[in-house]
Amino acid sequence: MRVKFLLFLLLGLSFSLLSNAQEVLTVEEAVRIALENNFNIRIASNDVEIAENNVNRANAGMLPSITGNFSNNNTIQTGSQTRATGEVNTTRNGHGSNRSYGAVLNWTIFDGFRMFARYEQLKELEKLGEANLQLTVLTNVGEVIRRYYELVQQKQQLKAYDTAVAISRLRVNTAQTRFEIGKSARLEVLNAQVDFNTDTTNLLREQELYRNTQIALNELMGRPVDLTFSVIDEVPVDQKLSLTDLRAVASQQSPSLQAALVSRRIAELDLKQVKADRYPVIGLNTGYTNSRNKAALGFSTLNTNRGFNYGITASINIFNGFLQKRNERNAAIAIESADLDYQRIKQSVNSQLASAFQSYQTNLSLLQLELSNQKIARQNLDITLAKYRLGSITQVEIRDAQLNYLNATVRLNTAIAQAKQSEISLLEISGNLNLKN
Repeated sequence: MRVKFLLFLLLGLSFSLLSNAQEVLTVEEAVRIALENNFNIRIASNDVEIAENNVNRANAGMLPSITGNFSNNNTIQTGSQTRATGEVNTTRNGHGSNRSYGAVLNWTIFDGFRMFARYEQLKELEKLGEANLQLTVLTNVGEVIRRYYELVQQKQQLKAYDTAVAISRLRVNTAQTRFEIGKSARLEVLNAQVDFNTDTTNLLREQELYRNTQIALNELMGRPVDLTFSVIDEVPVDQKLSLTDLRAVASQQSPSLQAALVSRRIAELDLKQVKADRYPVIGLNTGYTNSRNKAALGFSTLNTNRGFNYGITASINIFNGFLQKRNERNAAIAIESADLDYQRIKQSVNSQLASAFQSYQTNLSLLQLELSNQKIARQNLDITLAKYRLGSITQVEIRDAQLNYLNATVRLNTAIAQAKQSEISLLEISGNLNLKN
């Protein structure tokens, strides 16, 4: 009896995570929290911000650069100087100094249109960062939604195991009563007790899985993993998805395809920058300088200068060992590779959609089948329980009916979960993951 009491105690503790006092977390709230806290999404957002900051004309080389400079050098010298007249000047520990300051402006006004191609490339790199961010968001949000509905499925499994435990408890009490009044043998009580212990163990194992999934979902949401919460009771499944519609959406919204298109554009701009080496580079320069040079010995002991300087520079590549032609050919090949990569990703997306859609249709069919099986198993269990209360069937028959219903319910919950997972995969691949689904 003490063992039986402990089992009942453990069973009571196993339902603590499903208490009404817990927060009921919806899938929309889980996604919102993940968008705010998920580390992968936050890192990808920072990368986009860096790419956005890089889009400026100065970074493309369009604007001039101005440099200020200052120098101050001092000397202490001992020396002599003989002039043509024979006069000799000497100095000992003479102090001298050379000080200058000013500003210089350099501006490349033409570089074969390289700066314009570079500026456009910076814009494309920003778009590439945004596409990568979208892919990161889609991947992590998809995983959050999967984990959430996995938790809902496990909650339904807990209910199924709870039902099994309740039936086994009824069997234990019934068998004990019959034994006490002399209508059954001790063996019937022991068999019922073994089945009760087995069902309780299964329930506790499922409870462990439920809690571990909670921890995993908390991690994805970027919040303390020890938080406990409850979820909704049912898994909604959209049974009207169309492969044709999903392909059309994917061609426009798939982050992988968008990133591939941007990468091709970046390769085209690389070629423009390589071709810029065929043109001259022209630059302007100007500056202001103020200098003062003091010497302890010499024909001139003090020189001062100040004023502006300006000029123009130009250079052109005349011959570099045919490297220009090679660089242009390599850049053209890179464009071709980028186009092939786009075709490869497009084919991969269509293949993934076709495979996922096949799984989706199969899981929907299994869902309908398991709904029917679970309904039949429930009717059989109700009839068997009624007969068991009247004492017209054996322990083996009631156990068979009990297990049939449990297994049918577990398979139904699994079928619902798999159908939902297929739905989420289709929407994620197409780039059209709807938070309400």
